[in-house]
Amino acid sequence: MPSVENDLIRGGRLAKNVVWNLISIGVPFLVAIITIPILIDAIGKDRFGLLAISWMFVGYFSLFDFGLGRALTVLVAKCLGEDRQEGIPGLVWTAMTMMAVLGVIGFGVIFMLTPWLVGSVLKVPPELQQETTKAFYLLSLSIPFVIITVGLRGVIAAYQQFGMLTAIRIPMGIFTFVGPVAVLPFSTSLYPIVAVLVAGRFIAVLAHLLLLFRIVPEIGYRYRLDATQLRPLFGFGGWMTISNLVVPLMVSMDRFVIGAVLSVTAVAFYTTPFEVVFRLLVIPTAVMAVLLPAQSTTLAIEKGEDRGYSAELFNKGLSYIYMALLPLLLVISVFSYDGLKLWVGEEFAANGYMVMHWLVVGALLYGLSQVPFSLVQSAGHPDWAAKLHLLELPVYLVVLWWALSNYGILGAAVVWTLRAWVDALVLYAMSLILIPECRTSAPGFGLSMLVAVVLFFLATQFDGLLGKSVFVIVVLTVFSYIVWHHVLEQKERRWLLQGLGIWVNR
Repeated sequence: MPSVENDLIRGGRLAKNVVWNLISIGVPFLVAIITIPILIDAIGKDRFGLLAISWMFVGYFSLFDFGLGRALTVLVAKCLGEDRQEGIPGLVWTAMTMMAVLGVIGFGVIFMLTPWLVGSVLKVPPELQQETTKAFYLLSLSIPFVIITVGLRGVIAAYQQFGMLTAIRIPMGIFTFVGPVAVLPFSTSLYPIVAVLVAGRFIAVLAHLLLLFRIVPEIGYRYRLDATQLRPLFGFGGWMTISNLVVPLMVSMDRFVIGAVLSVTAVAFYTTPFEVVFRLLVIPTAVMAVLLPAQSTTLAIEKGEDRGYSAELFNKGLSYIYMALLPLLLVISVFSYDGLKLWVGEEFAANGYMVMHWLVVGALLYGLSQVPFSLVQSAGHPDWAAKLHLLELPVYLVVLWWALSNYGILGAAVVWTLRAWVDALVLYAMSLILIPECRTSAPGFGLSMLVAVVLFFLATQFDGLLGKSVFVIVVLTVFSYIVWHHVLEQKERRWLLQGLGIWVNR
């Protein structure tokens, strides 16, 4: 295997970038824990259910980029790996122009669909329909801002400037949750709350654009289109578009279906545990945001030869996500009822704790699936993942509708988890086909999943706080010992200790 000299893919920098990503997404999560109970108490369960759908829409709007944001990350990273920096400005401006056009189209689509969504699809109480319609009209304005921001982040990520991205993402992430609370002294209507969210998205575009000009000044010198970039952008991004549309649909549209089949109150009961669990997926998101450009750069350097370093990135990604997610999800599962009761009250706890038991299993599977998903795309086969997701979607939606009709929100959690399991298994198999060197992780991966299932089952068997606490302490102690002495390498232990401020002799 050729020596990997590029500074963008060195292990130390990768680890630091993962930490930056975790901080940028984790801090807003802590703020959400404080602000969500305040919002529920101030605006009521129905409005909060609609606000949760609005949050989901803001995230899902990014899918109107037709995969160009992720394609930008991969293609810019490949340019860096192949030392073709002169083509980057034309690539970036061509993609950003197309994304702006797509954003305007997305705005028009959602604007026209709003009356139908509010009046026919969602079971919105009559007294809230007018303000919900106005809020959704306003929400559609944020689509161009969201899409352009995705593209700008994609380019910045390819340069692995995650420290600078963090400086923007933390205040913007906090604003997403604090902004609605700041409106409460003046109004509890959805319309001004959504207006604040839209204003935040506009500010985010400006901040990311200024950061990009600072990192790559030549992009800001002049506007430049390169028609030769259209084919690779849309060829690569086209298949990514399918996955980008379908995956978030299967991940988060369960709340939309719950609102259609059951009620917006049921959405609130389901969303509360879902938000707690789903926010932990910032960990695989942080890891994969770093690994995607690193894998793309590495694969460009290795060029079909022995791909040992690519396999190492793959195996490390699985290990890091598992080691970070399992302890946190286990604690959430054990104390699901107690935590929800303390946080948002007994009614939410009674309706949501079993949902949480299932979602933690699905979250671990979904988090791990991001590693093979990223590798399949980096290796130039986004069509493989897209075809898998196209096959999954109709089956998932039919089963989800049936489960909701027969078992309520618990059925939705079970179906969500089963889909995550299928996705992880098939994507993992695809990765082993593309890069045979990754097969060294197979035995450890299988054993790790068996251990996780056993632990999650045991987590549901304790009733008292004392028994739960003893179980958690024992498991986490044993887990930490095994990870520290048998999983982490010496250089990784050294880096962690140094990060904690502990001096280690070289």
